[in-house]
Amino acid sequence: MTDLRIGVLGFGLRGSIARTAHRPGVGSCVTALADPDAKARTEAATAFPHALLHADHRKVVEDPDVEAVLVLTPDHTHADLACEALRAGKPVFVEKPLDITVERCDEILRTAYETKTRLYVGHNMRHMPVVRLMRDLMARGTIGAVKTVWIRHFVGYGGDWYFKDWHAERKHTTGLLLQKAAHDIDVLHWLAGGYARDVQAMGDLMVYGDNPHRRSDGEPKADDWYSEDGHWPPHTQRALNPVIDVEDVSLLNLRLDNGVLAAYQQCHFTPDYWRNYTVIGDAGRLENFGDGPGGHVKVWNSRRSGHRPDADETHAIPGGEDNAGHGGAAPLLIDEFVRFVRDGGVTATSPVAARMAVAAGVGATASLRDGGTPRRVPALDPELVAYFERGQV
Repeated sequence: MTDLRIGVLGFGLRGSIARTAHRPGVGSCVTALADPDAKARTEAATAFPHALLHADHRKVVEDPDVEAVLVLTPDHTHADLACEALRAGKPVFVEKPLDITVERCDEILRTAYETKTRLYVGHNMRHMPVVRLMRDLMARGTIGAVKTVWIRHFVGYGGDWYFKDWHAERKHTTGLLLQKAAHDIDVLHWLAGGYARDVQAMGDLMVYGDNPHRRSDGEPKADDWYSEDGHWPPHTQRALNPVIDVEDVSLLNLRLDNGVLAAYQQCHFTPDYWRNYTVIGDAGRLENFGDGPGGHVKVWNSRRSGHRPDADETHAIPGGEDNAGHGGAAPLLIDEFVRFVRDGGVTATSPVAARMAVAAGVGATASLRDGGTPRRVPALDPELVAYFERGQV
């Protein structure tokens, strides 16, 4: 079988997905790439020496040799680019979140439906070993029927990744309860078997809003913008984005359409970087300690007791492919996308679920900025739901 010829739009922070997709001789290769930034194109020339490089995305979308398109650009550009590629008849991979408003997400889904062109959304956490392990344990009835889910997201490098570029601005992200939390809201929906119906949130810009060390407009990020060892504690951060108007701590409560109650917390100035999930059913609970290789998922389900560090079951979180992002999820994500483009069929990721994660994040952000007023999450057109649940057939 010949390689799927992939065109890439954007080669910034999500360029790693394009690198993962470039596997000449084993399924897929990047043959064209567009990015308006000359520096990004220079880096792409090294990563993909035989690819055609362009400043104009239309050169990729209109290239007859390109069989599928990866949209890896900033969030607020997703709808325009994805719809353009779908209308050109090119199957599309859209990096999460799908877009930054409910309306633009619905536009993408509607365009895919009307053009009958395949749409895939890169919610790679559905392929993370820790998530798969928890879901498998729950499917076996280990904790009974799910009743509540609690998620804590510690973002140890938040000052580097989210407050030094476009992620720090509402006009590009809506807020980090959408941009960042879309990952976990999607996982929450998947584990709990329902979608958020009502959301209520509170939050604040507690640390990075007071830091006066901002870059000037138009000034590029410093060469040492990211550091695993430095930039700690948070007030030592320098060269932050000129505009910072998204919150760096947030608390979200959710009621799902199946009655499950859930809570999500996100903090961008902790020293550690990981996700903690606690899922409680009517016959037990499970919780992960670490979210990658070396971590464990523990289950308590045999009897009532006080605190027991030795759980009834302890399951090691399996490792993924070496140097692969999100615990080895990235190669699995690309494998599924390539297979879906070629053959169609059921996928672990879901455009409907991606839209519902954005809708919950939009409502939560509106609630946060309105004193915690509860918001109802808007439903998706049933016609679109049915189409995507049929596997886009």
